[in-house]
Amino acid sequence: MTTPPPRLCSAARPPAPPDSSALSEALRGMLPDLSVGALLGFATGVALRHIGRVALIALGALFITLQLLSYFGLITVNWLQVQALTEPWLRQGSEQGGAWLARVLRANLPFAGAFTAGILLGLRARA
Repeated sequence: MTTPPPRLCSAARPPAPPDSSALSEALRGMLPDLSVGALLGFATGVALRHIGRVALIALGALFITLQLLSYFGLITVNWLQVQALTEPWLRQGSEQGGAWLARVLRANLPFAGAFTAGILLGLRARA
């Protein structure tokens, strides 16, 4: 005598997989925003990296020029006064500058997440 196989109750059944067509349809509508956001973010990251390099080169050249002029006795630089003048400005800039720049770059962008990912990739790119 054979026994019929046990019937599974509905609670033991695995959940049905999500409808992939609905997911792809939702992503298809967002794809232009995501791709444009990532591309613009990448371009902005590369530009910021290059602008940062140019700014550091200019700052280094200014320091070398000041040191040369000081060495030849043409000017006298009071470095303690320079530090006293710039320290509060640099401290405030480091605390608020990054947050301000992020707000400005992501303002009114519906694709801010893709833009942020793109900017991080652009800052790390070897372009």
